[in-house]
Amino acid sequence: MIRRSVLLGTGSALPSRAVSNAELAETVDTSDEWIVERTGIRNRHIAAEGETTATLATQAARAALDAAGLGPQAIDLIILATATPDQTFPASATIVQAALGIDDCVAFDVAAVCSGFLYAMTVADSMIRSGAADRALVIGSETFSRILDWEDRTTCVLFGDGAGAVVLGAEESEAGARGILAAKLHADGRHNGLLYVDGGPSTTGTVGKLRMKGQEVFRHAVTNLASVLNEVMGVAGLDPQDIDWLIPHQANARILDATARKLKLSPDKVVVTVDRHANTSAASVPLALDVAMRDGRIQPGQVLVLEAMGGGFTWGACVLRT
Repeated sequence: MIRRSVLLGTGSALPSRAVSNAELAETVDTSDEWIVERTGIRNRHIAAEGETTATLATQAARAALDAAGLGPQAIDLIILATATPDQTFPASATIVQAALGIDDCVAFDVAAVCSGFLYAMTVADSMIRSGAADRALVIGSETFSRILDWEDRTTCVLFGDGAGAVVLGAEESEAGARGILAAKLHADGRHNGLLYVDGGPSTTGTVGKLRMKGQEVFRHAVTNLASVLNEVMGVAGLDPQDIDWLIPHQANARILDATARKLKLSPDKVVVTVDRHANTSAASVPLALDVAMRDGRIQPGQVLVLEAMGGGFTWGACVLRT
Protein backbone atom coordinates (compact mmCIF):
# COMPACT_ATOMS: atom_id res chain seq x y z
CA MET A 1 0.00 0.00 0.00
CA ILE A 2 1.18 3.53 -0.82
CA ARG A 3 0.25 6.75 0.94
CA ARG A 4 -0.74 9.21 -1.76
CA SER A 5 -2.65 12.48 -2.21
CA VAL A 6 -6.15 12.14 -3.62
CA LEU A 7 -8.44 14.85 -4.96
CA LEU A 8 -11.39 15.28 -2.60
CA GLY A 9 -13.05 18.43 -3.94
CA THR A 10 -12.64 21.51 -6.12
CA GLY A 11 -13.95 25.07 -5.99
CA SER A 12 -13.55 28.42 -7.70
CA ALA A 13 -14.51 32.07 -7.42
CA LEU A 14 -14.70 34.96 -9.86
CA PRO A 15 -15.19 38.67 -9.25
CA SER A 16 -18.75 39.78 -9.88
CA ARG A 17 -17.78 42.18 -12.67
CA ALA A 18 -17.31 40.58 -16.10
CA VAL A 19 -15.62 42.72 -18.76
CA SER A 20 -16.07 41.83 -22.43
CA ASN A 21 -13.63 42.74 -25.19
CA ALA A 22 -16.14 45.27 -26.48
CA GLU A 23 -16.28 47.03 -23.10
CA LEU A 24 -12.50 46.99 -22.85
CA ALA A 25 -12.24 48.56 -26.31
CA GLU A 26 -14.11 51.61 -25.00
CA THR A 27 -11.07 52.61 -22.93
CA VAL A 28 -8.17 50.72 -24.56
CA ASP A 29 -6.95 51.05 -28.16
CA THR A 30 -8.05 47.56 -29.19
CA SER A 31 -11.01 45.62 -30.62
CA ASP A 32 -12.86 42.38 -30.02
CA GLU A 33 -11.57 41.02 -33.35
CA TRP A 34 -7.93 41.87 -32.53
CA ILE A 35 -8.07 40.18 -29.13
CA VAL A 36 -9.94 37.06 -30.24
CA GLU A 37 -7.72 36.48 -33.26
CA ARG A 38 -4.50 36.65 -31.25
CA THR A 39 -5.55 35.10 -27.95
CA GLY A 40 -8.99 33.48 -28.08
CA ILE A 41 -10.05 35.67 -25.13
CA ARG A 42 -13.58 37.11 -25.18
CA ASN A 43 -14.17 37.97 -21.53
CA ARG A 44 -12.42 38.41 -18.21
CA HIS A 45 -13.45 39.21 -14.61
CA ILE A 46 -12.05 42.26 -12.83
CA ALA A 47 -11.97 42.61 -9.05
CA ALA A 48 -13.94 45.48 -7.56
CA GLU A 49 -13.10 47.45 -4.44
CA GLY A 50 -13.19 45.05 -1.51
CA GLU A 51 -12.48 42.01 -3.68
CA THR A 52 -8.91 40.85 -3.08
CA THR A 53 -6.73 37.84 -3.68
CA ALA A 54 -7.53 36.59 -0.17
CA THR A 55 -11.30 37.13 -0.40
CA LEU A 56 -11.48 35.30 -3.73
CA ALA A 57 -9.25 32.53 -2.35
CA THR A 58 -11.54 32.15 0.66
CA GLN A 59 -14.62 31.81 -1.56
CA ALA A 60 -12.91 29.18 -3.70
CA ALA A 61 -11.71 27.34 -0.59
CA ARG A 62 -15.20 27.21 0.88
CA ALA A 63 -16.57 25.82 -2.39
CA ALA A 64 -13.85 23.15 -2.47
CA LEU A 65 -14.53 22.19 1.15
CA ASP A 66 -18.26 21.90 0.39
CA ALA A 67 -17.50 19.68 -2.60
CA ALA A 68 -15.29 17.50 -0.40
CA GLY A 69 -17.93 17.32 2.32
CA LEU A 70 -15.48 18.65 4.90
CA GLY A 71 -15.46 21.45 7.43
CA PRO A 72 -12.55 23.90 7.74
CA GLN A 73 -11.24 22.23 10.91
CA ALA A 74 -10.41 19.10 8.87
CA ILE A 75 -7.63 21.07 7.11
CA ASP A 76 -4.09 21.01 8.52
CA LEU A 77 -2.29 22.67 5.59
CA ILE A 78 -3.08 25.69 3.40
CA ILE A 79 -0.84 26.63 0.48
CA LEU A 80 -1.84 29.67 -1.55
CA ALA A 81 -0.16 30.28 -4.90
CA THR A 82 -0.20 33.95 -5.88
CA ALA A 83 1.87 36.72 -7.41
CA THR A 84 -0.57 39.37 -6.13
CA PRO A 85 -0.82 38.93 -2.33
CA ASP A 86 -3.00 41.20 -0.23
CA GLN A 87 0.05 42.41 1.70
CA THR A 88 3.82 42.09 1.37
CA PHE A 89 3.48 40.07 4.59
CA PRO A 90 1.98 38.16 6.26
CA ALA A 91 1.15 35.43 3.75
CA SER A 92 -2.31 35.70 2.24
CA ALA A 93 -2.76 32.03 3.17
CA THR A 94 -2.97 33.11 6.82
CA ILE A 95 -5.72 35.61 5.93
CA VAL A 96 -7.66 32.74 4.32
CA GLN A 97 -6.99 30.57 7.37
CA ALA A 98 -8.46 33.20 9.70
CA ALA A 99 -11.44 33.82 7.40
CA LEU A 100 -12.24 30.10 7.41
CA GLY A 101 -12.08 30.03 11.21
CA ILE A 102 -9.19 27.57 11.42
CA ASP A 103 -7.41 28.05 14.74
CA ASP A 104 -4.10 26.44 13.81
CA CYS A 105 -2.66 24.86 10.70
CA VAL A 106 0.40 25.26 8.49
CA ALA A 107 -0.31 28.16 6.11
CA PHE A 108 2.00 29.85 3.62
CA ASP A 109 2.16 31.36 0.14
CA VAL A 110 4.05 30.12 -2.92
CA ALA A 111 5.25 32.56 -5.58
CA ALA A 112 5.85 30.96 -8.98
CA VAL A 113 3.49 33.16 -11.02
CA CYS A 114 1.42 31.17 -13.55
CA SER A 115 3.06 27.90 -12.46
CA GLY A 116 2.28 28.65 -8.83
CA PHE A 117 -0.61 26.24 -8.46
CA LEU A 118 1.50 23.35 -9.83
CA TYR A 119 4.30 24.28 -7.41
CA ALA A 120 1.84 24.51 -4.51
CA MET A 121 0.19 21.19 -5.38
CA THR A 122 3.55 19.45 -5.60
CA VAL A 123 4.63 20.80 -2.21
CA ALA A 124 1.31 19.74 -0.65
CA ASP A 125 1.63 16.28 -2.22
CA SER A 126 5.14 15.91 -0.79
CA MET A 127 3.94 16.91 2.69
CA ILE A 128 0.98 14.53 2.53
CA ARG A 129 3.12 11.64 1.30
CA SER A 130 5.64 12.25 4.10
CA GLY A 131 2.95 12.35 6.78
CA ALA A 132 3.49 16.04 7.58
CA ALA A 133 -0.13 16.75 6.58
CA ASP A 134 -3.34 14.78 6.13
CA ARG A 135 -5.69 17.20 4.39
CA ALA A 136 -4.59 20.24 2.43
CA LEU A 137 -6.24 23.22 0.81
CA VAL A 138 -4.26 24.16 -2.29
CA ILE A 139 -5.36 27.47 -3.79
CA GLY A 140 -4.40 29.63 -6.75
CA SER A 141 -5.72 33.17 -6.50
CA GLU A 142 -4.84 36.37 -8.34
CA THR A 143 -5.90 39.97 -8.83
CA PHE A 144 -3.66 40.73 -11.80
CA SER A 145 -5.82 43.72 -12.72
CA ARG A 146 -4.00 45.57 -9.93
CA ILE A 147 -0.57 45.21 -11.57
CA LEU A 148 -1.53 45.80 -15.22
CA ASP A 149 -0.55 48.83 -17.27
CA TRP A 150 -3.95 49.72 -18.70
CA GLU A 151 -2.30 51.81 -21.40
CA ASP A 152 -0.39 48.83 -22.78
CA ARG A 153 -2.87 47.05 -25.02
CA THR A 154 -0.47 44.16 -25.64
CA THR A 155 -0.69 43.03 -22.01
CA CYS A 156 -3.77 44.48 -20.31
CA VAL A 157 -6.18 42.58 -22.60
CA LEU A 158 -4.65 39.23 -21.65
CA PHE A 159 -5.33 38.95 -17.93
CA GLY A 160 -8.20 38.58 -15.50
CA ASP A 161 -8.84 37.96 -11.80
CA GLY A 162 -10.10 34.84 -10.06
CA ALA A 163 -9.36 31.93 -7.76
CA GLY A 164 -9.47 28.15 -7.80
CA ALA A 165 -8.93 25.62 -5.02
CA VAL A 166 -8.65 21.91 -4.39
CA VAL A 167 -8.79 19.78 -1.26
CA LEU A 168 -6.22 16.99 -1.18
CA GLY A 169 -6.37 14.16 1.33
CA ALA A 170 -4.13 11.28 2.33
CA GLU A 171 -5.21 7.81 1.28
CA GLU A 172 -3.53 4.42 1.51
CA SER A 173 -3.98 2.64 -1.80
CA GLU A 174 -2.39 0.28 -4.30
CA ALA A 175 0.00 1.61 -6.93
CA GLY A 176 -1.88 3.04 -9.90
CA ALA A 177 -5.02 3.80 -7.89
CA ARG A 178 -6.51 7.28 -7.66
CA GLY A 179 -4.41 10.23 -6.57
CA ILE A 180 -1.40 12.22 -7.74
CA LEU A 181 0.76 9.86 -9.80
CA ALA A 182 3.66 12.14 -10.75
CA ALA A 183 4.77 15.77 -10.84
CA LYS A 184 7.72 17.59 -12.41
CA LEU A 185 8.78 21.19 -11.86
CA HIS A 186 11.36 23.39 -13.57
CA ALA A 187 12.71 26.95 -13.46
CA ASP A 188 15.19 28.98 -15.51
CA GLY A 189 15.87 32.43 -14.08
CA ARG A 190 17.87 33.54 -17.12
CA HIS A 191 14.61 34.60 -18.78
CA ASN A 192 13.53 37.11 -16.12
CA GLY A 193 13.40 39.97 -18.63
CA LEU A 194 10.78 38.32 -20.84
CA LEU A 195 7.95 38.35 -18.28
CA TYR A 196 8.21 40.32 -15.05
CA VAL A 197 6.85 43.15 -12.89
CA ASP A 198 8.98 46.30 -12.83
CA GLY A 199 8.72 46.92 -9.09
CA GLY A 200 9.08 45.38 -5.66
CA PRO A 201 9.66 46.21 -1.97
CA SER A 202 13.44 45.69 -2.16
CA THR A 203 14.04 47.53 -5.45
CA THR A 204 11.61 50.35 -6.15
CA GLY A 205 9.45 50.28 -3.05
CA THR A 206 6.43 50.12 -5.35
CA VAL A 207 4.17 47.34 -6.62
CA GLY A 208 5.14 47.94 -10.25
CA LYS A 209 3.44 46.90 -13.49
CA LEU A 210 3.55 43.74 -15.57
CA ARG A 211 5.89 43.74 -18.60
CA MET A 212 6.07 41.00 -21.21
CA LYS A 213 7.72 40.18 -24.54
CA GLY A 214 4.86 38.12 -25.90
CA GLN A 215 6.36 36.42 -28.93
CA GLU A 216 9.38 35.13 -27.01
CA VAL A 217 7.21 33.92 -24.13
CA PHE A 218 4.98 32.10 -26.65
CA ARG A 219 7.97 30.29 -28.18
CA HIS A 220 9.34 29.14 -24.83
CA ALA A 221 5.88 28.12 -23.61
CA VAL A 222 5.15 25.74 -26.47
CA THR A 223 8.58 24.09 -26.22
CA ASN A 224 8.74 23.84 -22.42
CA LEU A 225 5.17 22.64 -21.92
CA ALA A 226 5.40 19.88 -24.52
CA SER A 227 8.70 18.76 -22.97
CA VAL A 228 7.48 18.67 -19.36
CA LEU A 229 4.25 16.91 -20.37
CA ASN A 230 6.20 14.10 -22.02
CA GLU A 231 8.52 14.02 -19.01
CA VAL A 232 5.79 13.72 -16.39
CA MET A 233 3.89 11.12 -18.40
CA GLY A 234 7.08 9.06 -18.55
CA VAL A 235 7.49 9.27 -14.76
CA ALA A 236 3.87 8.14 -14.34
CA GLY A 237 4.44 5.27 -16.78
CA LEU A 238 1.72 6.50 -19.14
CA ASP A 239 1.51 7.50 -22.79
CA PRO A 240 -0.22 10.60 -24.19
CA GLN A 241 -3.09 8.43 -25.43
CA ASP A 242 -3.79 7.53 -21.78
CA ILE A 243 -4.75 11.15 -21.04
CA ASP A 244 -8.48 11.67 -20.54
CA TRP A 245 -8.22 15.41 -19.95
CA LEU A 246 -5.43 17.95 -20.36
CA ILE A 247 -6.02 20.92 -18.06
CA PRO A 248 -3.51 23.56 -19.14
CA HIS A 249 -2.66 27.02 -17.94
CA GLN A 250 -5.10 29.30 -19.74
CA ALA A 251 -2.78 31.91 -21.23
CA ASN A 252 -3.54 31.93 -24.94
CA ALA A 253 -5.68 29.71 -27.17
CA ARG A 254 -2.84 29.41 -29.68
CA ILE A 255 -0.50 28.00 -27.02
CA LEU A 256 -3.16 25.46 -26.04
CA ASP A 257 -3.61 24.39 -29.67
CA ALA A 258 0.14 24.15 -30.32
CA THR A 259 0.76 22.10 -27.17
CA ALA A 260 -2.05 19.66 -28.03
CA ARG A 261 -0.64 19.23 -31.54
CA LYS A 262 2.85 18.47 -30.21
CA LEU A 263 1.35 15.75 -28.01
CA LYS A 264 -0.88 14.48 -30.86
CA LEU A 265 -3.79 15.03 -28.47
CA SER A 266 -7.30 15.69 -29.72
CA PRO A 267 -8.53 19.24 -29.00
CA ASP A 268 -11.65 17.60 -27.55
CA LYS A 269 -9.52 16.39 -24.63
CA VAL A 270 -8.27 19.87 -23.72
CA VAL A 271 -10.22 21.88 -21.11
CA VAL A 272 -10.42 25.46 -22.37
CA THR A 273 -11.65 28.40 -20.30
CA VAL A 274 -9.33 31.16 -21.56
CA ASP A 275 -12.20 32.57 -23.65
CA ARG A 276 -14.24 33.23 -20.48
CA HIS A 277 -11.60 34.00 -17.86
CA ALA A 278 -8.52 35.22 -19.79
CA ASN A 279 -5.17 34.52 -18.10
CA THR A 280 -5.70 34.34 -14.33
CA SER A 281 -2.09 33.27 -13.65
CA ALA A 282 -1.88 30.84 -10.70
CA ALA A 283 -5.68 30.62 -10.60
CA SER A 284 -6.13 29.43 -14.17
CA VAL A 285 -5.43 25.70 -13.75
CA PRO A 286 -7.63 25.16 -10.65
CA LEU A 287 -10.36 27.36 -12.20
CA ALA A 288 -10.39 25.22 -15.34
CA LEU A 289 -10.28 22.05 -13.25
CA ASP A 290 -13.30 23.14 -11.22
CA VAL A 291 -15.27 24.05 -14.36
CA ALA A 292 -14.66 20.59 -15.85
CA MET A 293 -15.47 18.84 -12.56
CA ARG A 294 -18.74 20.69 -12.12
CA ASP A 295 -20.00 20.33 -15.69
CA GLY A 296 -19.53 16.55 -15.50
CA ARG A 297 -16.77 16.11 -18.06
CA ILE A 298 -14.37 14.68 -15.50
CA GLN A 299 -15.43 11.28 -14.19
CA PRO A 300 -13.98 8.98 -11.51
CA GLY A 301 -11.01 6.92 -12.63
CA GLN A 302 -9.91 9.31 -15.38
CA VAL A 303 -6.34 10.50 -15.94
CA LEU A 304 -5.86 14.27 -15.74
CA VAL A 305 -2.71 16.15 -16.69
CA LEU A 306 -2.28 19.67 -15.34
CA GLU A 307 0.41 21.97 -16.74
CA ALA A 308 1.54 25.58 -16.63
CA MET A 309 4.37 27.96 -17.44
CA GLY A 310 4.93 31.43 -16.05
CA GLY A 311 7.36 34.21 -15.34
CA GLY A 312 10.76 33.25 -14.07
CA PHE A 313 10.55 31.18 -16.20
CA THR A 314 8.89 28.49 -14.11
CA TRP A 315 6.97 25.54 -15.52
CA GLY A 316 5.65 22.18 -14.45
CA ALA A 317 3.10 19.42 -14.87
CA CYS A 318 1.19 16.97 -12.68
CA VAL A 319 -0.58 13.69 -13.47
CA LEU A 320 -3.46 12.55 -11.28
CA ARG A 321 -6.17 9.94 -11.42
CA THR A 322 -9.60 10.99 -10.15
